[in-house]
Amino acid sequence: MTEVNRPARVGGWTRFVTARPRLSLLVALVITALAVLAGSGVADRLGSGGWEDPDAESTYATKALEREFPASQPNLLLLVDAGDASVDDPAVASEARRITARLAGEQGVTGVGSYWQADASAAPALRAEDGREALIAARITGEEKEAGETLDRIAPEFRGAHGPVEVSVGGPVAVRHEMQTTIQEDLVRAEVIALPVTLVLLVMVFGSAVAALLPLGIGIVAILGTNAVLRGLTEVTDVSVFAMNLTTALGLGLAVDYALFIVRRFREELATGAEPLTAVGTTLRTAGRTVLFSALTVAVSLAAMLLFPQYFLRSFAYAGIAVVLLAAAAALILLPAALILLGHRVNSLDLRRLFRRGEPRPPAPHPGTTEGKAWTRTANLVMRRAPFFALGTTAVLVLLGLPFLGVKFGTADDRQLPSSAESHVVQQHIRDGFPGSPGGGLDVLAEGRATQAQYAAYKHRIAALPEVLRVDGPLVKDESAYFTVLPKGEAVDDPAQDLVDELRATPAPFDTKVTGAAAVLVDSKDAIAERLPLAAAFIAIVTLLLVFLLTGSVLIPVQAVVLNALSLTAMFGAVVWVFQDGHLSGLLGFTSPGSIETTLPVLMFCVAFGLSMDYGVFLLSRIKEEYDTTGDHEQAVRHGLQRTGGLITAAAVILAVVMVAIGTSRVTNTKMLGLGIALAVLMDAMIVRSLLVPAVMRLTGRATWWAPGPLRRFHTRFGLSEGESTPAPAITPAPEPDKVSAHG
Repeated sequence: MTEVNRPARVGGWTRFVTARPRLSLLVALVITALAVLAGSGVADRLGSGGWEDPDAESTYATKALEREFPASQPNLLLLVDAGDASVDDPAVASEARRITARLAGEQGVTGVGSYWQADASAAPALRAEDGREALIAARITGEEKEAGETLDRIAPEFRGAHGPVEVSVGGPVAVRHEMQTTIQEDLVRAEVIALPVTLVLLVMVFGSAVAALLPLGIGIVAILGTNAVLRGLTEVTDVSVFAMNLTTALGLGLAVDYALFIVRRFREELATGAEPLTAVGTTLRTAGRTVLFSALTVAVSLAAMLLFPQYFLRSFAYAGIAVVLLAAAAALILLPAALILLGHRVNSLDLRRLFRRGEPRPPAPHPGTTEGKAWTRTANLVMRRAPFFALGTTAVLVLLGLPFLGVKFGTADDRQLPSSAESHVVQQHIRDGFPGSPGGGLDVLAEGRATQAQYAAYKHRIAALPEVLRVDGPLVKDESAYFTVLPKGEAVDDPAQDLVDELRATPAPFDTKVTGAAAVLVDSKDAIAERLPLAAAFIAIVTLLLVFLLTGSVLIPVQAVVLNALSLTAMFGAVVWVFQDGHLSGLLGFTSPGSIETTLPVLMFCVAFGLSMDYGVFLLSRIKEEYDTTGDHEQAVRHGLQRTGGLITAAAVILAVVMVAIGTSRVTNTKMLGLGIALAVLMDAMIVRSLLVPAVMRLTGRATWWAPGPLRRFHTRFGLSEGESTPAPAITPAPEPDKVSAHG
């Protein structure tokens, strides 16, 4: 393609999306209605797990034990509280045995056992140290959805008072089910909070109720469309329920970003006296290209999560890519059609004007005049003191990120739920009062023919390991057996993880595979560490390429990647300081497990990096447009910050509001995601885009735009930019040290 061809191509797109605006909107309405039908019930088909590596040794061992020894992998625990009596009291024991027998008779339940039926070696782990509580353990069969339905059916029959005892329902299946239900309820509340607040903020930004409704419409289309995509994906793969939160957050947030950018540019063009059709054409040739590039950079960051094996991460990639592309498509197809129909009524505060024809044109004020002056003063100050702002902001961001050096990785458990949640209460009682919690140890699966003497010798070897408290078993079935190893410390602390490696290294006359919470954590960390360099390289390389195609500069893409990564330090530092170390846990209403779930930093990096690139593209595209027109580097930076500083800040505040609404969730991982991303977005918009980027661009001067000859020719042929003009001759000058160091 050449520069000569671009206007015709873009002009053709403008004619396409504005030729039949009413028909376009009607088709969009029909498609949205179909998406509502297609996506109905999607939340009920989503899973609440997915943190483990499906190809790991621990996953294989868990599935084999579930198949061969269902009683070894209980996922349902009934906590029997005898009150002031002892669990060995005859009346208590009699009632507990009756409950155990009833549970064993339930359809979909297998492997039922209890303290009152256990052998001498297993009984101590099922009885509280104070003698007033004991456990009934069982396994609910079936996939997650089927297991949840079984739990819903049987839990009301067993929960509550039964003669002399009180029964509470817990265990992994109850934790997962309660987490899924809580997330669905919290998501509805977040939407109820976010939508009206977002609308009010948009009215304040635009000064127009009509313009404020457009981003919300784009967001709703993107969210409903993504729900339909996720519903389709559940037919072929597992999808995490947590992805629903990202759908809502990015659907609203990016729709606001893209619609703000397009509507703002459209109103600027109207303010110059342009007719609506001309204004839409200019907007699509300029802001429309920026939105397209922005969507691609965000999608690339999210696509990196597809490289990881955990379906928890892959689910966020599915949801994120779908909602980003749908938001961009709606902004580039439906929004121009709506703007053509609205014309100058887009500036109206009175919604009734939507239904009037032939109304006199209200004066379209040039948006951001006062605001632009403030941002011009900010740009001038930053560029005059560029070394101070560059070093100062970098130092602050690095300092805020220091707590992340002490990060400890763990697994998601019941402490993700509120402290009042029944399954959390049950597990907390087990942690506090029981000598060995079911599921808290390590299971060693032994496969292959062996004699009792060989099993005994192996048991003796692993019992002698320094971190082993007790070894139970083996329980033998055909040519398989398993041992239960109880670590001395916590279930997933560092000694327990070291014990996993020691068990795997212990020689045996049969094949051994280790599972359990610590083993799952070790395998998950290994899987992430193995794929992380590839994911980081993928994000960096594709981002460098996209930003080069936008700017034609070699230095700007490198700056974008480095400064975007730097903008995330505050988020990671805050995550550790708050959610791992427990600061502000009372204020924010969560229980700190003392660690960060392994996949969360990867997820938060991909999402926050993509959103940072979103704002970076908005700023750089406007700077590039001005530089192509004037060839004046410092004036281009001032102009770009003047025209987009307020826009980026407004978009960041609105997105932060949406993320904070998500962060009101009672599930800790969702709270961490929402509040962490909100902080990252605000830091990026208010610190990095407003201070650090202008300061760095001032220091690099016109060398910012340098590129070698072959790359210049590549950009001329394949690159795109926001501006329509031919690049100024000064776009690829040799560095001029005197101007780089001069005052602006």
